[in-house]
Amino acid sequence: MEYSDQGMENIDRGESTLLAAQVADSRTFFLQLGGPWRERVTVALGGWERCRADYHVDRDRYPYVVLELVAGGLGRVSLDGVEHRLEAGVCFASAPRTRVRIETEAEAPLEKFFFALAGPGVTRALTRAGLLHGRARRVAALGDLRELAEDITREGRRHGPAAPAICARLAEVLLLKIGEEPARAASLAAGTAGEGARENFERCRALIDQHAAEWQGLGDIAAAARLDGSSVCRLFRRFLGVSPHQYLRRRKMALAAAFLVERGGRVQDAAARVGMDDPFHFSRAFKAVHGVPPSALLPARR
Repeated sequence: MEYSDQGMENIDRGESTLLAAQVADSRTFFLQLGGPWRERVTVALGGWERCRADYHVDRDRYPYVVLELVAGGLGRVSLDGVEHRLEAGVCFASAPRTRVRIETEAEAPLEKFFFALAGPGVTRALTRAGLLHGRARRVAALGDLRELAEDITREGRRHGPAAPAICARLAEVLLLKIGEEPARAASLAAGTAGEGARENFERCRALIDQHAAEWQGLGDIAAAARLDGSSVCRLFRRFLGVSPHQYLRRRKMALAAAFLVERGGRVQDAAARVGMDDPFHFSRAFKAVHGVPPSALLPARR
């Protein structure tokens, strides 16, 4: 079955039906809600959301295929009756006629990215990613996938003329990256607790995500997590393949890029925003992560 625009025009696309209401914070965008879909994998809408404690989705119809990547928190999803536990690094997809039920744990609300997809290449892309037929996957390279999801969200919110094409390409890369992951815990049973090492890693990662703007290095991470620095390093090497310092730097530069794009502030303001006093050191770090200097993201001035 190909997931295209056939039959979707009869489904209500009002924004109130496309987004969940029980969110504490979100960054969303709308690109191309109606066909014809010119890209193989078109991103119709998407973004990031932090769920409230009462977050609950229960649907059996939706205009698009939905790809979701859990970035933090705990919860459960049922896809046509197949139950999966949700935790950081779990991704799953649902088709327009999939019966979907998503719930968060009140004491650890979900944080996740979601992208509504359409187009003639969606079925093939999902097959390669191993996400068809009610499957969920847990990926190890969450940091890389999160950066891609952040890029899609940022480009979608810029609303530039090339945004649909850019988001389409990034979504294909995201699915390819998911597909190249080893098939570990491809279907996560509901109620299966994570190993202690993974729980410690996710706790450290969540702490970095929360405090990236002000933290300076490994000492801050280890102290907050109540672990020694060498243990934190081993956890990040094991589950992400990068050092905690590299992950912290990526998160800082992601925050800085969002600040420059959305607010158009000065480079030194962006540096201060992420706790870096030296704008020159900040610029070098920014270019190392994003491939361009921070000035490239500033709005053109006459």
